[in-house]
Amino acid sequence: MLSPKRVHFLDWFALGLLLCGLCCVATGLLPAHAAAEVTRRTAPLLAFLATVIVMAELTGQAEVFDFVAGWISRTGRGSYARLFGLCVVFAAATAAILNLDTTAVLLTPVMLAMAGRVGIAPVPLAMTTVWLANTASLLLPVSNLTNLLAADRVGLSAGGLAARMWAPQAAATAATTACLWAFYWRRGRRGADAYRPPSAFRPADRVLFRTCALACAGFLLLILAAPVPLWADSLAATLVVAATFAVRRPAALTPSLVPWRLLLMVPGMFLVVETVNAHGLHHLLTRAVGTGGGAGGMFRSAAVGAGLSNGLNNLPVYLAGEAAIPTGHRDQLLALLVGTNVGPLVTPWASLATLLWFERCRGYGVRVPLARFTVSSLVLAVTGTAAATGALILTR
Repeated sequence: MLSPKRVHFLDWFALGLLLCGLCCVATGLLPAHAAAEVTRRTAPLLAFLATVIVMAELTGQAEVFDFVAGWISRTGRGSYARLFGLCVVFAAATAAILNLDTTAVLLTPVMLAMAGRVGIAPVPLAMTTVWLANTASLLLPVSNLTNLLAADRVGLSAGGLAARMWAPQAAATAATTACLWAFYWRRGRRGADAYRPPSAFRPADRVLFRTCALACAGFLLLILAAPVPLWADSLAATLVVAATFAVRRPAALTPSLVPWRLLLMVPGMFLVVETVNAHGLHHLLTRAVGTGGGAGGMFRSAAVGAGLSNGLNNLPVYLAGEAAIPTGHRDQLLALLVGTNVGPLVTPWASLATLLWFERCRGYGVRVPLARFTVSSLVLAVTGTAAATGALILTR
């Protein structure tokens, strides 16, 4: 058992948040029926989050992401511009397919390891990961937990959501790409003209590597084609990966694979924010987002979602905002989804992915200047949310 000195402060924060939420229920501040509804909505999310992160952690240990990162850096052939384009595509695809929290958990150390192998500055690679983890999470239900929360109300299949959100996703990615180059990747920021590509990478265990790669591919196919809950898709893929590790590398199967902190933090956040919602937040949001389903109402919903997400957290803010939008205003609801996906960039607690990313950067000894992070993220939050919402309006 871990001693208190070895427990990270975020663990204490997650535990305190859950206890605070439970106290709200126990004291009656949060009505029992509201707590039951929160539990019903969040249980599938927790099941998905737990299984997909375990699968991704083991896939990372099987060196699938290292192989891809090595291929990317070699394909760049020493050109920063080419490497930049490849990193954007890789990070955006990972966020869309494996969800933003998994991207923060796994892609951050892969990018930082790549920086060490090829001798380039780590901050541009780190910022590529955290920004695209958030802004590239509009396309599929699996991409973001807010998308999963929206699935019932929006009434779109995975293919239907992708068909509706491809234009906002393209706009958000374009804004992110421009901000990444301007703030972190251009010659004056990165400090070098070229890099030396690494040698070819070969996985230590080919069986683990191939099995995990196929499990990730199968997971994506199940998401797109199978009419089963997403948590069941991720569970099936995780069982395949875990069974292979049980045979090939059993020592890797430890309790630390389970994202305990997130499993404490997520329900705690929902209960606390739902309590605030029951005591006035709902009325405030109703007035803020308005009842107009046109372009003005959509921009208002996106702006409110982005602003409140940076003050609180995007997951409970989406849930509270959803209740404030009139039934039948699907475009306004999708605009709120844009705001709570693309906008939560400015504060470290605005999304779970950003919290996880900061922790990984600290673990690797990479210091990201907070002032620079805040200012550049604010610019992207405003431009990215506006661009994605505009694209959503134009493609109605």
